[in-house]
Amino acid sequence: MSGSPAEEVKIRLKHGEWEVEVVCIESRVKQVVESVLSSLDSAKMMGPEVQSQLDALRQEIDSLKTRPFAELMPEGQQQQKVTTKSGITCRGLLENLWFEGHFISERSLGEVHEELSRRGYNYDRTAVSHSLTDMVRENILTRIGTMRNYRYIQKRPPNSTTAQA
Repeated sequence: MSGSPAEEVKIRLKHGEWEVEVVCIESRVKQVVESVLSSLDSAKMMGPEVQSQLDALRQEIDSLKTRPFAELMPEGQQQQKVTTKSGITCRGLLENLWFEGHFISERSLGEVHEELSRRGYNYDRTAVSHSLTDMVRENILTRIGTMRNYRYIQKRPPNSTTAQA
C-alpha cells in the first residue's frame, strides 16, 4: 500500500458464511474484490471430505519429498538401474558402492579407486573423481577436506526413511 491514506479503500464483503474485510488502493478495488470472491467460491465448493483428502495428499507429498530417490523405486529395480545401459558405468559402480554402504565412513579418492580395482573395474582416477563430484553435486555424497585431499562420505543413506537435504 504505497498510496496516500486518501486513496485507500476499506471494503467489507459478506458472501455465504464468509465475511472478509479488504483494504486496498482505490484503483485496484475491482481486481481485489473479484479475486476474493473467486477464492471464496472455490473454498465453498470444497466440502470437509474433499478438504481432508487434500490435507492427506499434501502430507503424503511432503513425506515423499523427504525420502531418498532410491527408496521410492520398486524393489529389485534399484540394482537394475545401474546395469540398464550396454555396460557398467563408473557412476553406476559408485552408486552400487553407495547402496552397499561403502560411504558410511569417509573414503579418499584412492580408497574408492582401489575398491573398484579390487572388484575388477579399472577406471581412470579422473573418471572416478568426476563421478564422485557429480554425486556430491546431486547431494548423494559430501566431500570433506581440501583440493587433492578430499574424502567422500554419504550425505544421505540409500535405504533410510528420512534424508538430509
